[in-house]
Amino acid sequence: MQNGTMVFMTKTSTTRRADQYNDPTHNYLRYWDGRDYENDAEQMAISRLLRGKHFKHAVDIGGGYGRLCVFLKKYADRVTLAEPSQQQLDIGAEFLKDHPEVDRQLVQAADMPFKDDSIDLLTMIRVMHHLPNPAPEFKEIARVLSKDGLAIIEVANYAHFRNRLKHLVRGKKLPVEPVDIRSKENQRDDEIPFVNHNPHTVAGQLQAAGLQPVRILSVSNLRSPGLKKVMPHAVMLIFERFMQVPLAKTYFGPSTFFLVRKK
Repeated sequence: MQNGTMVFMTKTSTTRRADQYNDPTHNYLRYWDGRDYENDAEQMAISRLLRGKHFKHAVDIGGGYGRLCVFLKKYADRVTLAEPSQQQLDIGAEFLKDHPEVDRQLVQAADMPFKDDSIDLLTMIRVMHHLPNPAPEFKEIARVLSKDGLAIIEVANYAHFRNRLKHLVRGKKLPVEPVDIRSKENQRDDEIPFVNHNPHTVAGQLQAAGLQPVRILSVSNLRSPGLKKVMPHAVMLIFERFMQVPLAKTYFGPSTFFLVRKK
């Protein structure tokens, strides 16, 4: 407990689970209903980070049912969905039925079946919030990433503007360790973790794993149910386009995208 906030220390167990995403009652495909803004904001960020580049092999780590895989085809000759949940891969078989060139593999991010220095593009989007200690995943990304390859790692950002304001008003410091955002009744060791990270800490963890951040974007800066009700989708994306770069310096939004390469 730190400043009244439940935090994970960095020595948290490295056990990885995909329990929720194998639960027949949990439909991750339906989760994205009503989240067009977030989906489009994330694709906008990826496009911005990869503009003018093309790759031989892209691997989407923890990509669920393949939400971003078709989009990644614009930037790579080959795309692999590397997902730890068999249920998500099964849903992906239907979602990607018109794209047989997208390979689907049952993979844990901390133990990937790829050779050293063999992948020139990796993406890991909406995975970090399940990783209180991402060190094993970062080390594995560094292992499989090619010398001139790039990785895009999205971080659920605890240090976003609204949280910083709340802590300032309460006279409390932001935690540097991951923060458990589950309700108290769901904070059980046998449940999949849900954490938000301090991006300053993540930047150091990337460096320690041999990964050098080369660019950062602030993403989904207007994420708000209220704004979605009053602001047209197209207008939200116009504002998002102008906000991602300048607000990155302050880690403004709830989602931070790191573009990294090997050191």
